[in-house]
Amino acid sequence: MDNLFEPPSKQLWQQRSLWIENEIEKAETGLSYLASDHSVALFYDMQRAYCAGAWISVVVMAVSSIDSHFRETESGDNRAGTASLLKEFYEGEVEEIDWLRKLRNKYVHLNLQEPFLEMDTWFNNQVLLEADATKAIKIAIKAFYQNPGT
Repeated sequence: MDNLFEPPSKQLWQQRSLWIENEIEKAETGLSYLASDHSVALFYDMQRAYCAGAWISVVVMAVSSIDSHFRETESGDNRAGTASLLKEFYEGEVEEIDWLRKLRNKYVHLNLQEPFLEMDTWFNNQVLLEADATKAIKIAIKAFYQNPGT
């Protein structure tokens, strides 16, 4: 296993970046999309985290970017709970967005009775963490590009 504390090679970074660009290109079906500066900045940070291999950060940022995007472009409501916001405005499978939100919650909210993330998990399950991050990015892209404009 590579040293997890070293940055990925330039080639791997570019490979991951190109994969994201291709996923975005496949999702673009219209000429324009509404997006706020806030949600786009979060989305770009998520992309950088993915290229760097910061898998947990990708999952956290995916939910944050989708939440921000829907608040500004769909609901206009700063007080709506994230769970209801995602369920109401995400046009993909409900199970998909629920999976993402629940995974993010397991990372962000410590449960002392049932710890979800432990150091062994982080060190030994990079392949699973990467797969989850990849799925999270796909969901975020789907959310951002679900409503094309003109």
